[in-house]
Amino acid sequence: MKPLGEVLAMSAQFLKEKNCARFRRVAEELIGHALQLKRLDLYMQFDRPMVEKELEVLRALLKRAAKGEPVEYITGEVSFYHCAIAVTQDVLIPRPETEILVDLACKQLKTLSLAGKAAWDLCTGSGCIGIAVKKACPEMAMTLSDISEKALAVASGNAQRNDVQVELALGDLLDPFKGRKADVIFCNPPYVTSKEYLTIDRSVKDFEPQAALVGGEDGLAFYRRLKEELPSLLNPQAKVFFEIGTGQGNALLELFSGPRWKGGRVEKDWAGHDRFFFLEFE
Repeated sequence: MKPLGEVLAMSAQFLKEKNCARFRRVAEELIGHALQLKRLDLYMQFDRPMVEKELEVLRALLKRAAKGEPVEYITGEVSFYHCAIAVTQDVLIPRPETEILVDLACKQLKTLSLAGKAAWDLCTGSGCIGIAVKKACPEMAMTLSDISEKALAVASGNAQRNDVQVELALGDLLDPFKGRKADVIFCNPPYVTSKEYLTIDRSVKDFEPQAALVGGEDGLAFYRRLKEELPSLLNPQAKVFFEIGTGQGNALLELFSGPRWKGGRVEKDWAGHDRFFFLEFE
């Protein structure tokens, strides 16, 4: 047996030597997961002895982290805008920046009459955006869609996990919505350029689904499709909320500068980078 405080120090040092980013935080998360304790509760139990069975579980988790696997996949869960979101390697890990998108959108939507309005979360992945918005704005009818059946299964489980009622739609981008109309659109599509993908962190490249990341040579392939395909599926005054890549703001402003679109604006993330694009339909 070893006291928890000593195990934490040794685990953090091990991960540091393996060049693990945020090694102390990751060690805390893994020990908390192994012991079924909240991370902050560990500091109240530094003298608690960890028995060999618990240490065996922790060693297996540490080995995975040492190979670069993101801690979110190891623990299988992230906290996202008041929701508990399960994640597998079939979906991207929800980022804190995407919580900004949800927060900004919800603040705008809550000023409107939402009863009976139809909202679609395209390329939903884990379902984090649509589920968080539905939880905050329950009056809307929310549909989560994805081309990946495995991703949609994760999203379905997360809807149940967070006790929200949503519709699930399987298919390529807007294909599942032929003949329907939406009042609110959310989409965090693949927007990494082919060149950027070659240089991204190995924890992303080696473990997160490439198809959910790369949006063609310039990262704009999905936005071009949305510009062409969305108009026939939107009600008047529909609201559109996109997440975008760093530096793509001007390209989106130009792309959606046509007469049927209005109010296009770029919002920044906490680092001051282009990250979101909001607009309205005519």
